[in-house]
Amino acid sequence: MSISHAPPEAAPADLSVGPDVSPNGPELEALVPSSTRRTRVPRWLRRTSGPILLLILWQLLSSTGVLTKDVLAPPGTIARVAGDLVSDGSLPTAMGVSLQRVAVGLLFGVVVGVGLALLSGLFRVGEDLVDASVQMLRTVPFVGLIPLFIIWFGIGEAPKIAVITLGVSFPLYLNVYAGIRGVDSQLIEAGESLGLSRWGLVRHVVLPGALPGAMTGLRYSLGIAWLALVFAEQINADAGIGFLMVQARDFLRTDVIVVCLVVYAFLGLLADFVVRSLERLLLQWRPTFTGR
Repeated sequence: MSISHAPPEAAPADLSVGPDVSPNGPELEALVPSSTRRTRVPRWLRRTSGPILLLILWQLLSSTGVLTKDVLAPPGTIARVAGDLVSDGSLPTAMGVSLQRVAVGLLFGVVVGVGLALLSGLFRVGEDLVDASVQMLRTVPFVGLIPLFIIWFGIGEAPKIAVITLGVSFPLYLNVYAGIRGVDSQLIEAGESLGLSRWGLVRHVVLPGALPGAMTGLRYSLGIAWLALVFAEQINADAGIGFLMVQARDFLRTDVIVVCLVVYAFLGLLADFVVRSLERLLLQWRPTFTGR
């Protein structure tokens, strides 16, 4: 006679929930990265604190006599002279002339620099024909070509525009060319596998990939454009911010010279702001590190 042994019944599981644990599991607390936490000081205040401190230091040095009026006028005098130049119309007129020269030179420089970069970056034959010559010419200081421009174009507006165009072209060429050649080859292969033509690859893959480099080159070019304008307006200029500086130098007016330099700085800052706004608009697809 066989005796069957039934397995003992398992003890029921303890389903009681402790006092600190919810029935659905432990509560999770969201962690906020330190890089995304808002600081109490507004960012615009932090960005303007540097120039404000510089102005305060400038005023202190002028008040204590460390900086004399012959060396550098105090900020109050600079503000008064700037108001006088604005009220008599000389400063707005000079700014209009200088802005026109920079705009024309920048337009020609963008056409030349981007055109050569596309020719050299998209075609190997273009690279062989263009790149070596551009790399050779960019090592020549464009300021040293001013005497040749005067001989070739005279002393009118043409040599001034030529100097700005030459200064703008090389940074744009280098950055656009590097942006084109820096496009990931796997993206090109993926586009070819999807049946894109050569023009389709250029339009949908190469040019968007080179756009960040082009925007960087544009920022560099704008900075060099204002630098070239300073030299260009020394070429027998009868109007413009550089003309005001030459007149102020002849009469030892350091206050007028500082006003013109401040105007150059603000115009350059405004141009950089425009380019950065274009970057945020055109490069929304590219996530970037914004600092911590």
